Amino acid sequence: MRTPKTITFYCLVVLCALVLFGCGKKADESKPVSEVKAEADKMSVDELRSMAIKYKDAILAKQGEVEKFTGKLKDIPITEMLGTEAKELKAEIENLSSSITALKKRFQVYYDNLEEKKGDLSGLEI
Repeated sequence: MRTPKTITFYCLVVLCALVLFGCGKKADESKPVSEVKAEADKMSVDELRSMAIKYKDAILAKQGEVEKFTGKLKDIPITEMLGTEAKELKAEIENLSSSITALKKRFQVYYDNLEEKKGDLSGLEI
């Protein structure tokens, strides 16, 4: 009799945790920089740091993908560098590089605002 109640309780706890923590703002490279600046001006130090960390994590993840694709590209023989596979890898690396550039611009907005408000910048180096 107690087991169904316990299971129900834990399911509700997990659901609440997902709703509270899973729906936060994430790094968005398509959001206009002017909009990011306007939002950042209204944020507290903790919110700025949180957003800067999200952007940093997104940047580092994409840099890891670039390294993975670059490694695959290096494994392709020189004679096949003009082939389809190499072109696809180069296009993917280019897309990721553009994405990283966009993320860095938005990260810098949060970083600069955090610095301006004398917030903790430790661990935010890219």
